[in-house]
Amino acid sequence: MNTTLSKRGQTVVPAQIRKRYNMQEGDRLAWIDTGEGIKVIPIPADPLEALIGCARGENLLEALYRYRKEERDRENP
Repeated sequence: MNTTLSKRGQTVVPAQIRKRYNMQEGDRLAWIDTGEGIKVIPIPADPLEALIGCARGENLLEALYRYRKEERDRENP
């Protein structure tokens, strides 16, 4: 998908993307310069609510235990 930049530096988010990410008028976007390109990320109205369930299935407790064990092993060889 391509868009064009206006004289005023404005562009349009394509309808397909707006629908996919449920973007509405007034929603905010973050523009991130990666050094190799630009990422545009929609900012949810309630960022905390958007995070609910995002790590489901990641086995975070097991990862924490593994990390703590590695730290103990490094401190006490």
